[in-house]
Amino acid sequence: MCRIGSIKSKAPVAPARALHLMLPQQEGHDNSGFAMVMQDLEGAFRHYKDKPLLSLACTPRGVQLVNDYMEQKGFVQIAQWVPDVVRRPDLRISAMPRYVFRNYDYPEIYRYRTQEEREDLLVDTRLALRALLEESDDGYVYSFWPDVLTLKEIGDPADIATYFRLWDDDGRLEARNIVVQCRQNTNYDIVRYAAHPFFLQGYTLCANGENTFHTKNTELQRSLHRGYIGFESDSQNFLYTLHYVLHELRWPIQYYKHVITPLPFAEMARRPDHKVLTLIRESLAHLEINGPNAIIGLLPDGNMLACCDSKKLRPMVIGGNEDIVAISSEVCGLNAILPDRDTSRDIYPGERETIVIDNNLEVRRWKQ
Repeated sequence: MCRIGSIKSKAPVAPARALHLMLPQQEGHDNSGFAMVMQDLEGAFRHYKDKPLLSLACTPRGVQLVNDYMEQKGFVQIAQWVPDVVRRPDLRISAMPRYVFRNYDYPEIYRYRTQEEREDLLVDTRLALRALLEESDDGYVYSFWPDVLTLKEIGDPADIATYFRLWDDDGRLEARNIVVQCRQNTNYDIVRYAAHPFFLQGYTLCANGENTFHTKNTELQRSLHRGYIGFESDSQNFLYTLHYVLHELRWPIQYYKHVITPLPFAEMARRPDHKVLTLIRESLAHLEINGPNAIIGLLPDGNMLACCDSKKLRPMVIGGNEDIVAISSEVCGLNAILPDRDTSRDIYPGERETIVIDNNLEVRRWKQ
């Protein structure tokens, strides 16, 4: 089990708000990983929303490797934010020597390319940088995408926040969408890549639970897209399926739940759309998940989604007001940051629901 949460706000909020959401849930994690994805950025990045932002942690040699690669490929650095970290021996954090958050301009030859070609370039560049740094064990690349920042680290979340000065609400880091996870390692190595949320091509996802169909998910996904790599956590399967259903197949979001937790055949047979649902289950059977899970996703357009496993074995609650909506593994997280909300309007997603929060904070609910 882990603890997951997210915030969607009309006005930009600092990471401290998300940290206060997670702090009351501290018994559900073991300091094996903390990660945060911020989308729709303000603060230090507000002037560069259309420029790809590189997020990585590395050694000094890793910085030089990245510099050389990006220069060779024609990327031009136009901005950089360097965290003013707090180095104290009492902080429980496995800090990397360097953290890089840089905005780049596209290579000259991509100035008039299509959006799809630019997106492919960013995916391929991130994969190439990851392989480059892995070869010499010089760092980790988390995302390379416009208006998205990713931070991952190993240690106590409160100490990580102190190290990066995330408790300080000074306007440096702000975003309208924040997805965060505090990890509890159960069956994988403690590595930075394993910390949720995971990111690919504008899609962000974190989960709380276990997926016993990890092996068969992975076997199929390796053949579906070059970006489906790593698999340091079974929850990465959920991200790759989300990306595959929405980005590659271009299906409506309602079908994501039909892929990961399909209805029983007998129940499908009684529905007018049974032919479609049967074909989905038969053709994408290896993308079905099994086990207790609660999932939070963030889409390229800013919409935020939530859903659970088909047995509803992991808790999740959604609540908010006219200015902010939050999702939390436990209601105590919502109570910490939204104590005055109307709790009668809180939503506990059902086992057959997909819930989407749009950019106007309107909540839509779909039943399978």
